[in-house]
Amino acid sequence: MSIVVIQTTCSNNEEAKKIAKVLIEKKLAACVQMSEIDSFYMWQDEFCNDKEILLNIKTKKENFKKIQSKIKELHSYDVPEIICINIENVSKDYKKFIGENTK
Repeated sequence: MSIVVIQTTCSNNEEAKKIAKVLIEKKLAACVQMSEIDSFYMWQDEFCNDKEILLNIKTKKENFKKIQSKIKELHSYDVPEIICINIENVSKDYKKFIGENTK
């Protein structure tokens, strides 16, 4: 079983909590962490600086497509960030926790 962290950003706490709750309840993720961040980016040829909520979603690699679909379904952004980071090293106990808490 390969472990990954999937990241997405949300415009507010309510949206972030809704996505996190759905992913946990559907057993697509074992853990979702929320952090407030400052984002700097270009959108439609304009410089943007926004407060966002970063979600770090811990799961099995095989859940990526389902999580991507669920994020797109629940997200307010036209183009939500959905990136998958492969984790090369993970403790045996944490890997077991992810396996026990995901489908």
